[in-house]
Amino acid sequence: MFDTILIANRGEIACRIMQTAQALGVRCVAVYSDADASARHVEMADAAVHIGGSAPADSYLRGDVVIQAALDTGAQAIHPGYGFLSENPVFVEAVETAGLTFIGPSAHAIRSMGLKDAAKSLMEKAGVPVVPGYHGADQNDSLLAEKATEIGYPVLIKAVAGGGGKGMRLVESEGAFAAALESARSEAKKAFGNSDVLVEKFVTKPRHIEIQVFGDGSDAVHLFERDCSLQRRHQKVIEEAPAPGMNDAVRAAMGKAAVRAAKAIGYSGAGTVEFIVDGSDGLREDGFWFMEMNTRLQVEHPVTEAITGVDLVEWQLRVAAGARLPKKQEELKIEGHSFEARLYAEDAANDFLPATGRLTHLMFPSDARADTGVRSGDDISPYYDPMIAKITVHGATRAVALGKLRNALAKTQVAGTVTNLNFLHALACHEGFANGDVDTGLIGRDQAMLTEAKPLSVTVLASAALSAAKLDTSASNLGFSLWQPLARQIVLTQGEELFTCVLRFITPREVEIQTPIGKAVAHFKNDAWTIGGMPATHTITIAEQVHVFGPEGATFTLFDPLQQSSAASGDTDLILAPMPGSVKSVLVKNGQNVALDQPLCVLEAMKMEHSLLAQRIGEVAEVYVKEGDQVEAGAALIRLAPDASGEE
Repeated sequence: MFDTILIANRGEIACRIMQTAQALGVRCVAVYSDADASARHVEMADAAVHIGGSAPADSYLRGDVVIQAALDTGAQAIHPGYGFLSENPVFVEAVETAGLTFIGPSAHAIRSMGLKDAAKSLMEKAGVPVVPGYHGADQNDSLLAEKATEIGYPVLIKAVAGGGGKGMRLVESEGAFAAALESARSEAKKAFGNSDVLVEKFVTKPRHIEIQVFGDGSDAVHLFERDCSLQRRHQKVIEEAPAPGMNDAVRAAMGKAAVRAAKAIGYSGAGTVEFIVDGSDGLREDGFWFMEMNTRLQVEHPVTEAITGVDLVEWQLRVAAGARLPKKQEELKIEGHSFEARLYAEDAANDFLPATGRLTHLMFPSDARADTGVRSGDDISPYYDPMIAKITVHGATRAVALGKLRNALAKTQVAGTVTNLNFLHALACHEGFANGDVDTGLIGRDQAMLTEAKPLSVTVLASAALSAAKLDTSASNLGFSLWQPLARQIVLTQGEELFTCVLRFITPREVEIQTPIGKAVAHFKNDAWTIGGMPATHTITIAEQVHVFGPEGATFTLFDPLQQSSAASGDTDLILAPMPGSVKSVLVKNGQNVALDQPLCVLEAMKMEHSLLAQRIGEVAEVYVKEGDQVEAGAALIRLAPDASGEE
C-alpha cells in the first residue's frame, strides 16, 4: 500500500477518497484553488498545496502543477477522483513519466473509450451490442442529416467527446435537425474543445442502466447494475441499485457484456459501462445497447457500495498498488436495495438554474450516508459544479429503501441558497417511480408537477412565526400578562406576499397563532413544540431569514417597515442575469423591436447555455453587455424602453 497519495480534486469526492485512504493509514495531500483555501477537503487533508486561481483552468486542470505538488510532498500516487483530469490520457502519461502511480486505468484504456464513436466501433468488434447510428469521421452537415434520415427519427445528436448531457440534442423530425446540430456543436466545442458529433437512434422509452466494473489489467469483474434513468437534461438526479424489474438472465447478459468491454482494453481500476435499455416491454436480453464507458469512479458509486459491501476506493488503492482483484465474480452478492439523491444548489422551479450563495445552515440525518464537500458557512462558488451533497440510503427491499430516502430528504436541512431538495422529495414520492415504472423521460413529462410550489399551510406559517419570535426551541420567552393574553405581531414576507401573524400567549406553554390562512394552537411540552397535536416543523432563523424545513419547507423574510425602500418595486423592463456567467452572444441591438419571448441574449453558466427572453413586446432601449463579458447574478444585461402607455 502507498504511504502518501495526492488527491487531484476537490469537494465531496476528495473528502470521500480521504475517508477511506486515511482509514487505511495512508497520508493524504490535498490541492486547492483560491476559492477553496478554507474548503472541507483542505481541512481534512494531512497536507495541502495551493495550485492557482479559482477557475479550474487556473488550478485543478493544471496537470504539471498537480504533479509537482505530488513530488514536493512525497506522494507516490495521484488519485484523480472524477471530472477535471480523471479521464485525461496525457495527464496519466505525465504522472507515470514523473515516476508516480496513477490510481486509475491506463492512458490506452482512457483513449480507447474517450471518443464515443471510436469506442462503439471497438465494442462492436468485442461483441458488445451497440445502438444503431452513425459514428464516422466525416462530419459534413449534409451527410449527418442524411444518416439521421436513414436511421429514422427520433434521433439523438451527441458530442463524441461529451458527457453530462452537454453537446446532446434530441431531434424529433427532419426539419429540426439543422438547428439542433448547430446548437450541439456549439455547446460541445465550448465544453470539450471538440465539435464532432455522432447520430444515434433514440429509444422511445429508454432506461439508463449501467454496470460497475473493476479490473486489475488482466482480469475483470462486475459489481452488478445501477439504474440511472431519473434524469433531467441527460444529467442524473436519483440513482438506485439494483435496477427495478431486473431479472437474473438480463443481469447476467449485461454483466458479461460489461466485463467483455473492460477486458477488451485491459482495464484496471473502477469503471462504468453504460447501456441504453428499451423499457417499453420489460427488460430483455436483446434489449440493451452500449452507450459509453466512464473510465473512472462514478458519482453514484455509493449505491453499489451499499448493496455489495465493497469499498470501491479501497479496491482502487489496493489494485493501483499492485494487488490482484480482491474478489472473484462468484464471491460478489447483492444485499438489499439502495438509492442516492443528488442535492444541488439550483432553482428547480426556474428550470433548474444553478445557484450560488453561502450555506448559513446545513444538517443531514444521522440514519443516511451524506457525501459532501461543504459545511455550514461555506460558499457555493460559481466556478464549480453546485453539488451540495449525495444522500444515500439502504434497505432490505426497494420499498423500504425508498421510504428511507423520503425520510432522509424530509430531515435534510439547508439554508442560505435555493436547492432542489423539495423537488427530490417530490420525485421520491412520485407514484410511477414508486412502482418502478422509470425511464429517462419521466422528469421531463412531469416536471411541472414535480417543481410546483406547495401551497403554504397553517403549520408552516405558525412554525415560522414561532421561530421569528425566537420561541422555536424554548418557552422561556413567552412572558406574562396580568389582565389578558399578551399579543405579539410577526410580519413575514415571501417574494411580494406579506403574511401578518398574531401570537397570543394563553399560558407560559400555550400559544394561539392567527395566520392569514387560519388559526393554530401550539403547546410546549417535553422540550418541543406541537402544533395541532403534531410535532412542529423544524425551523431556524438566521439574521432576517426564517427557514422552515421539511417537504413543505419555505423561506420567509422578517418584514421591517423601517428598512423598506420606495424603490423596492424594481424595474420590470430590465433583463437581469439569473446567475453568474459569461455572455455567449447578444442577439439584439439598441432601437430594435422585439416580440414576446424573443431571445435577447445567451448566457453561459456551468458549461450550459441559457437563452434570456423578452417578457413583453417592446423596443430595446439599451444593451449593457457584449459577447464575452463576465456578469454576476442580478446584473443588468438589456433594458427595454417603456411601452406606449408609458408604464414601466
